[in-house]
Amino acid sequence: MLLIAFLRFGPNKAAAPQHMEGRQAWLAAGLADGVLLASGSLVPTEGQGGGGAVLAHGLTRAAFEARLAEDPFVAEGVVEADVQVIDISRADPRLAFLAEGAA
Repeated sequence: MLLIAFLRFGPNKAAAPQHMEGRQAWLAAGLADGVLLASGSLVPTEGQGGGGAVLAHGLTRAAFEARLAEDPFVAEGVVEADVQVIDISRADPRLAFLAEGAA
C-alpha cells in the first residue's frame, strides 16, 4: 500500500518559516526510519494554491495520520493533511515492494 498526504496551506500559512527547522527534522527522521518515501511541493495550478505531499509505506492509515500529526506544519496549522491510501495491485518492478502485503 502507498499512503499519500496532500498538504494544502492552512490558516497559519504565514508561520511556515518559524516551523521550517522542525519540519525538516521531522521529514529527515521519517526518511531515516524508512517510513517516508518522498516529499515535495505541489505545483500550483490555476485556481488552486500550492502545498505539498508526503508519500509513505509500511504503516496503517491510522499510524500515518498519527505521524502526520507530529509534523510541525500540521500541528501548527501551516498545512492541513488529506490522506489517501492506494492499494497497489500492479507496479513497475522497481516499486514491487508497494504491492507486497498490507500496510
